[in-house]
Amino acid sequence: EYIARAFQVATSGRRGPVVLALPEDMLSKPTSAADARAYRPMEAHPGPSEMERLRELLAGAKKPFVILGGSGWTEAACTDIRRFVEANDLPCGCAFRYQDLLDNHHDHYAGDVGIGINPKLAARVKEADVLVVIGPRLGEMTTSGYTLLDSPVPKQKLVHVMPGAEELGRVFQPTLGIVASAVPFARAAAEMKPVKSAAWAGQANEAREEFLAWTRRREIPGRVQMWDIVDWLNQHHPDAIYCNGAGNFATWLHRFHRYTGLRSQLAPTSGAMGYGVPAAIAGKLVHPERTVVCFAGDGDFLMSGNELATAMQYGVAPIFVILNNGMYGTIRMHQEKNYPGRVSGTELANPDFAAYARSFGAVGELVEETAQFAPAFERVLASGKAGVMELRMDPEAITPNTTLSKIRAESLAKG
Repeated sequence: EYIARAFQVATSGRRGPVVLALPEDMLSKPTSAADARAYRPMEAHPGPSEMERLRELLAGAKKPFVILGGSGWTEAACTDIRRFVEANDLPCGCAFRYQDLLDNHHDHYAGDVGIGINPKLAARVKEADVLVVIGPRLGEMTTSGYTLLDSPVPKQKLVHVMPGAEELGRVFQPTLGIVASAVPFARAAAEMKPVKSAAWAGQANEAREEFLAWTRRREIPGRVQMWDIVDWLNQHHPDAIYCNGAGNFATWLHRFHRYTGLRSQLAPTSGAMGYGVPAAIAGKLVHPERTVVCFAGDGDFLMSGNELATAMQYGVAPIFVILNNGMYGTIRMHQEKNYPGRVSGTELANPDFAAYARSFGAVGELVEETAQFAPAFERVLASGKAGVMELRMDPEAITPNTTLSKIRAESLAKG
C-alpha cells in the first residue's frame, strides 16, 4: 500500500523523490497483504478559460517574457512549447539547471535565468510586463535571491503554471495561476490562437543577441582555456549528456555550453557537490549509446569519485573532466570577497587524478594546455572505458570574468 502511494506521490503533481520510513519489524516479518494496483501518474490540465485569459494578457503586453523549468517534461511537451514561443514570437529563458528544455541554438532562446545570470537578461525579466513562468517554483536561484520579482505582488503580470497548487501564491501572488502539468499545458499553449502584436516585435532577436554577446569567448589566466574546450565540445559532441556538481567550475558548462534537447543536462538545483559523478554513471546506464560527459571540480570530484568503482563494475563509460585548481574555488572566492587574504580551509592536497582513475582500471589523461584536450578526449572515448581527464587550471582563473587577485584587490580597496 505504502510503496504504491510513494510512487503515486513521486510521479504526480510536482514530481520528485519520496522518502518512505518503515519500522524494522516490517522489513523482516511476512505478510499476507494483497498487492495494490500499479500507480498511474495524475496530471492537471489547464481549462479553456485559463488559456483565454493567458491570451488576453499577452494581447495587452508590450514586454512579455517566458521562463521554462520544473519537472514532468517530455520531448513532445518541449516541441509544443517551442511552437508556442515561435508562433507568438516570444523571448524565452530557462530556469536554473533546466537549460535543456529549449534548444540553446534556437533564435528565441535568451539564456538561463539562474545563478550568475546575464545582467541584461535579469533586467529583461525585471522589466517584463507579462511574465509567463511554466514549471519553475520561483525559488532563490530562479529569482536571483528573490530580487527579480517583488513579493508578495510582482510588478510584472505573473502567469504562473505549476503542476501542484501548493506552490502557486506561496511567495509571489500571480495575476493568473494555472494548475497544470507540463505536457497538457504545452499542448494547450501550442494549440492556442497566436497573438500577433507589433508591440514586442524584435524583442526575441534583441534578447538572443544579448545572450550571444554574454557567451562570447573569455580569456583566462593559464595554459588551459576553458572557453575553447567547451566550444570544441559544442562543435564535436553537441548531443552528449552533460553532467556537473556544484562549484565555480560549473560556470563554464552552465554558461557556454549549448544544450540541444531534453535530458542533455543532469545537474543539481540544490547546489549539491559531488552530484555529477553518479549522475554521469546513471546517464550512461540509461543511455549507453550516448556520450556522457561530467564536469567536476577537484573538490567536487573528491566527494564521490570513488563511484568510479561502480562505473567499472557495471561496464559503463562516462568521461569525467576534472578542473583541478587545488582548492574549493567558490568558497575561496567568497573568502577573498569578504575577508581578503584570510584563506582558511579551502586549499586541497589532491591526488594524481589520472593515476587514481587507472587504479580502478579506468583511463586517465592529464591535460596541461588547451591543445592537448581534443586528442585526449578522443582517446578516452575510443577506449570504451570510463575515463578521467585532469585539467590543470591556474588558480587565478576563478570565474570567466575575474581573477582571485582582482577580487582581493577590489575588496581591500573597499576597506
